[in-house]
Amino acid sequence: MKTYRAIWLILVVMCVAQLPAISTVLDWQRHAIEHGQWWRILTGNLTHTNFIHLIMNGSALAVITYIFRAHFREKQFVTQFFLLCFAVGLAMFFSDYRQYAGLSGVLHGLFVIGAVADIRSGDRVGWLLLVGVFAKILWEQVFGASADTAELIGASVATEAHLAGGIVGLAIAALSGWAANAALGKEGPGFWDKEK
Repeated sequence: MKTYRAIWLILVVMCVAQLPAISTVLDWQRHAIEHGQWWRILTGNLTHTNFIHLIMNGSALAVITYIFRAHFREKQFVTQFFLLCFAVGLAMFFSDYRQYAGLSGVLHGLFVIGAVADIRSGDRVGWLLLVGVFAKILWEQVFGASADTAELIGASVATEAHLAGGIVGLAIAALSGWAANAALGKEGPGFWDKEK
């Protein structure tokens, strides 16, 4: 597994993005994006509201990629990571947010991709993980996020980003299953098909 190189690079970029002079150019700001600063759709996911927020998301990235290390390959991981960044950044336009920072939407997507990969490899725990993450996302949509988390990060928790990440992660997992089947010459979507 060489994915660790990509993970370290992402963590370094996230740390650099915390510098005030850098974060003001990278964070997700609706007005700036609407006026041509489109890169913020991607880079806003790499910025954070404070150091605690950065540590929480950096730690979660390390844990998620460790748990699902058998499934992530470097090129595939980088592609999935940036697809999720783009999709979450784009999805935030459908929210009321004027500013957004954080990697949590992407993290939810990576978790879903990993859980589906577990299922496809025959690991029944993947079902528990997949149901669990979507139960959490549903809970947040109905009851809101933890007030303690909002206090720690100094901002409201963008549950819309979690929902977008989960849905896009599921779509990426489905497309990955289809692509794997197509490469093997099999028909059908292959979403839940076991890998051989």
